[in-house]
Amino acid sequence: MMPMFISQVFAQSDDANKAENRYQTIEWSDLIPQDELDILLNPPDYMADIQDGSIEDQIDSQLRNTNALDSEDRYQQALVSTNIRPEMDGKAIRIPGFIVPLEFNSEQTITEFFLVPYFGACLHMPPPAPNQIIYVKHSGGIQLSALYDPFWITGVLRASLVENDLAAAAYVVEMADYEPYTQ
Repeated sequence: MMPMFISQVFAQSDDANKAENRYQTIEWSDLIPQDELDILLNPPDYMADIQDGSIEDQIDSQLRNTNALDSEDRYQQALVSTNIRPEMDGKAIRIPGFIVPLEFNSEQTITEFFLVPYFGACLHMPPPAPNQIIYVKHSGGIQLSALYDPFWITGVLRASLVENDLAAAAYVVEMADYEPYTQ
């Protein structure tokens, strides 16, 4: 079964509450339209019957059995949704997440990446829904010591679909700053 990425992955810390007033700290669930969030929080009964690691839990089985884009199954549609919350477009935000590198410069600094709500997202299939992936491009780049380290990303959130071979993101952040996540 897929990990639930809509629950709060990171606990709020005192340091997080001291962030610049200019940026609103948000949770990943804030990016999902309310009707889809309600659906994801109440999965259909058939999901309880799927055991982790079983054939039914594997992505190729899910794709063969359910084409979510053509299906009337609202739960499956929510799992691959590109729907956004229009009121989030243009907001100055601060959000914690994990970095999935996409592009590097000559100094091996990450200049383009996906920000995702949980470790291993996009590296293991299936990736989170596009409305749970944020694309970030920053010419200054980010140095990572380890992929499993979470970061706070601050910047202006834009609703814009970005797709590549790895995944699709329904949001883009014009990054102003980043810092390691601390509890």
